[in-house]
Amino acid sequence: MKTLKLLFITLITSISFTSCVIVDDGIVGQEITLEEVVTNYDLWYIDYHRTTGSGDVPFLSKAFTVSFQGGRMYANNNIADIGFTGSGLGILVGDYYTDRNILETEHDLDRYYDFNVVELSANEIRIDDRSQNVSYYLIGYNSNNFDYDKLFYENIEFFLQEYEAWERIAIDGGIDNFFDEEHFLQFTPENITTFYSSQDPFGTNIGNIYWDFAGSYVVYDVAGYDDLKGLTLNYDNGDTETFELSVVNDGTIRLHHQTSDSYYTFSGRGFIQYLKGEKVSAKKAVRNSGRKRTKVIRETVERKNLK
Repeated sequence: MKTLKLLFITLITSISFTSCVIVDDGIVGQEITLEEVVTNYDLWYIDYHRTTGSGDVPFLSKAFTVSFQGGRMYANNNIADIGFTGSGLGILVGDYYTDRNILETEHDLDRYYDFNVVELSANEIRIDDRSQNVSYYLIGYNSNNFDYDKLFYENIEFFLQEYEAWERIAIDGGIDNFFDEEHFLQFTPENITTFYSSQDPFGTNIGNIYWDFAGSYVVYDVAGYDDLKGLTLNYDNGDTETFELSVVNDGTIRLHHQTSDSYYTFSGRGFIQYLKGEKVSAKKAVRNSGRKRTKVIRETVERKNLK
């Protein structure tokens, strides 16, 4: 990801589903095939927070985007490095076939899933798993207007988990406070919102870091801001620290501690690439197997209350 700039452009291209696709009002069109519909966009963002039903399709629960190109299916399972992996499409995860309004997929690990496809708007479809009770909502983008900001901030809990550790690389301004002693942070898939912190010397090998503290964390939406989140660290010893959280790029975050007016910059170390399920090392295998998107419902707070 490049330095964050708001990339969202409302897509106004009008597309009508055709004889191969069921449209939302039940009318069947006569012009465009399902193959043309799914390949019309480079990337389909999986808006997982809108998922309905009790079923689960594992490869969609892991992915942030899915792409369909000439019978091949690709997915971005990571937020960091999105836009670069696989020329933006991500990694090859399987094959697909289209038959009238049915999208048939063959994932390399999860095997076969068939979906009914329903058009919701010019660049939005819903795919309904035919074998279980679950529906996914997909929003189409082309590579040159994909909304990277939206992806990062809507899924920031998962972005924080994509590095084995976050090392502090700078403090700017502010008055001395307890958090100045925290040199490393780690966010893990355990219970979705578990964090660890360490006061080990800067440059310590990741595998040798001693995690002095642990606790839970909460991410908040901030009223009036799309590019800012609130972050509260609730230490198990009873301490609480609250920050404004912003993303600098796909390997750097900044925490603003309003109480002390200190700005802390952290750099990600030990990128964890979530592939199709391969186990690359003992620790990364555990992190990989525990990775699954869940619906995130956040409380919205006023910026002035992040103290």
